[in-house]
Amino acid sequence: MSFQCTVVTPEQQVFDQQVNQAVLPAHDGKIGILTDRAPLLVKLGAGALRLDSTGGQSQTLFIDGGVAQMKDNKLTILTNQATPPEAISAETARAELAEATARRTTDEKGFQERQRRIESARAKLGMAKL
Repeated sequence: MSFQCTVVTPEQQVFDQQVNQAVLPAHDGKIGILTDRAPLLVKLGAGALRLDSTGGQSQTLFIDGGVAQMKDNKLTILTNQATPPEAISAETARAELAEATARRTTDEKGFQERQRRIESARAKLGMAKL
């Protein structure tokens, strides 16, 4: 059995197909989604989104934040960024990680933003090696 999955960024609809399984990078760990799953609304983190389509094909996208909703066998993912691994440069990811690590913070909000950027850069770096 499969379910409809749609991935949308502010610029475009990136993905809209039937899938058998999706593995999401939630803000607190990975979540697997299968057909007939109970309704779910989850905040997303940075990392690999794996979509296993019918026919045994798999697609991976780097996503950075957003929300995902599973309801009535329809998974909708709204994210700021959805990039295929081949479009991610390891050098750029290393530079982003260095910049985020060197960033100085003076308050809690600045610290949280620094941590988010570090997490995102590490996830990109990991995906660039795929």
